[in-house]
Amino acid sequence: MSDLEVRQLRYFVAVAEELHFGRAAERLGMAQPPLSRAIRDLERQLGVQLLIRTTRQVSLTPAGEVLLRDGLAALDAVAAAGRRAQHAGRDEPGLRLTLKADYDGGLLPQILALYEQEDAAVPVSVHMGGRGEQAPALRDGRADVALVPAPFDDRDIDFEPLTTEPCFVALAATDPLVAKETLRQADLAGRPGPGDVSGGRPLDLAQIFGLVELGKIVWYPPLSVTRRHARPGIVYRPVLDLDPITIAVAWPREARSPAVAAFVRTAMTVASLVPATAG
Repeated sequence: MSDLEVRQLRYFVAVAEELHFGRAAERLGMAQPPLSRAIRDLERQLGVQLLIRTTRQVSLTPAGEVLLRDGLAALDAVAAAGRRAQHAGRDEPGLRLTLKADYDGGLLPQILALYEQEDAAVPVSVHMGGRGEQAPALRDGRADVALVPAPFDDRDIDFEPLTTEPCFVALAATDPLVAKETLRQADLAGRPGPGDVSGGRPLDLAQIFGLVELGKIVWYPPLSVTRRHARPGIVYRPVLDLDPITIAVAWPREARSPAVAAFVRTAMTVASLVPATAG
């Protein structure tokens, strides 16, 4: 069997995801007959049937399901390799750091200041995103290193925990629960959070704070965020039975960059100097 080509995988993934040759051909910007021939040629090359075709539908065989899963991973890896090569070939080197806004355990300013003193340091560009976006950015080559709340999907990623913080709840200053010095999850049962009112859209901090102040939602930030964002219309209370949040530094498992290694080393050094706040 000869090696598969990226083009073949793209063709198959399009058909496997659409389960319709016409839609897949339109997605690929090609005519349907050559796409059908390409899939038949791929099945002959592999010696297995990948698709079950009837006059009404297209479905995947077990072999097709495996190729779809592994083909998606392979295409992602090829795209990530291209992005990393482009980044490495830039005239001016740089380190791309991604994190959720304010979810750095209060460590980022110290990390960046100390990192500048490293021999392997390069300019750092900081990319803020929503929760859950950091690990995919590392895997697909859009970022070199991340500060990320754990647990997260760590496939093909190495990481080191930096700090663990207790969780608080942000309440409107007029909320009756403010009278309690500490709360438990049962006290907050049925209270909507940001995800319940956003219609699936990520909210930025200004929007979250505005909704909390109006009493429309409650929100569960870690200790470092409460310290950074004191507001007259919001009161923070510890929630005793909420799991603490751990912030980790993460990087692609195959990374061999001295700049990445220096950043990880610096982050761990800074974290070791900060007193533990969990528990």
